[in-house]
Amino acid sequence: MTESTQRGVLAPAHVQADGRRTTWSVDDWLARLVADAPNTPEIDLPIGAAFGHVLADDVTAAHALPLWSNSAMDGYAIRAADAAGDAATALRIIGEVAAGSSADPVIEAGEAVRIMTGAPVPSSADAVVPVEETSGDDRGAGEWGESTVRVLAPVRIGANVRAAGEDVGAGAVIAQHGWRLTAAGVSALAAAGIAAVRVHRRPRVAVVATGSELLPPGSALERGQIPESNSLLIAGMLREAGIEPVAVRHSRDDAAGLAQMLAQLGDTCDAIVTTGGVGPGTHDIVRIALEPEPDVIGVRVAMKPGQLQRAGRLAGGALVFALPGNPVSAAVSFELFVRPTLLAMQGAARIHRHRVQARAATGWRGAAGRLQVLPVILGEDDGMLTCAPAVHARRVSHSVGGYGASDAYAIVEAGRGDVAPGECVSVIQVGA
Repeated sequence: MTESTQRGVLAPAHVQADGRRTTWSVDDWLARLVADAPNTPEIDLPIGAAFGHVLADDVTAAHALPLWSNSAMDGYAIRAADAAGDAATALRIIGEVAAGSSADPVIEAGEAVRIMTGAPVPSSADAVVPVEETSGDDRGAGEWGESTVRVLAPVRIGANVRAAGEDVGAGAVIAQHGWRLTAAGVSALAAAGIAAVRVHRRPRVAVVATGSELLPPGSALERGQIPESNSLLIAGMLREAGIEPVAVRHSRDDAAGLAQMLAQLGDTCDAIVTTGGVGPGTHDIVRIALEPEPDVIGVRVAMKPGQLQRAGRLAGGALVFALPGNPVSAAVSFELFVRPTLLAMQGAARIHRHRVQARAATGWRGAAGRLQVLPVILGEDDGMLTCAPAVHARRVSHSVGGYGASDAYAIVEAGRGDVAPGECVSVIQVGA
């Protein structure tokens, strides 16, 4: 997976002499999914409801930031010329301006106005001196004065004044289309006078876990039965990606029943994520249910875990991502393929997480010929980011217990081989 994968670009395939594709690379498969993913509709939202959405248009500031010159400190608004010398200067206090005040007192030579942080600086002042650098009414340093204030050090023009428009000018582009709005982004737009924005609607996504052996957590289990956890896993990963699943279902090993369920969900959803049943077995019901769908294909991807993948578009128009049933395989597949595609559907300019380098706290075996995606636990040693496997490198796909402690994936390129203690590897941090 590379940062250069773009929508609409399908990387060259690995093919046999007869034209049939063999194993796909991670980049190739993701490029196929992203190229086929439709954009969700554009909608208008009030700024208070826009967090986590992707902007459909550039946004320009409705007014300058700051709106007016204001004080960066609690102190006194003065004329800098009155405090330019080395000797302490006494000034007459003529009033006060608090944050939110519209007052604009006229300051003459030898005068000062008490002012609070964020308050508009009087038009006739050109500097603010912090209260800590003054003595009020001949009291100690830092004491407020009622009638006079003594400035204890020279003051330059513009000191502690936030100039109008120094942050953002009116009409300047403050956010670009394709940006996913963070808390900081929403705050900045609101501060710039934006009341509503045009965004892409979040995809409507359903989750279906398959398998007759799966029972609700806490059930009494007989031999061969296991607690169903994949629906919680995928629904949680959707929520971490800012998408509330519209439906969470469980299907027993009934291919016809699953096909009917998928058709019904596809009528109201943009995408469906299933887990389990993608292999060649006689009871792999997801593969069986999807075989009649001409635009859904199954592939092998050169990665570990999660080699078997199946995805495409149902006849009703919804995308389907059929992920492996082993929990870590499903999680890795979601991270590498589903999450980026869902972001691309929303018009996101960046669909990949940032990668950083971490030092291996302990070594592990590589995956010959395949991209290895290993759940790891991040740490720190001598100011350096470190990582240690959360699961055994040879038993990744089903190790849901150890996986629960992980907070990142180590991405080890195909062909690199084993990772030795102290070596650096690329990691992506995951989670909320």
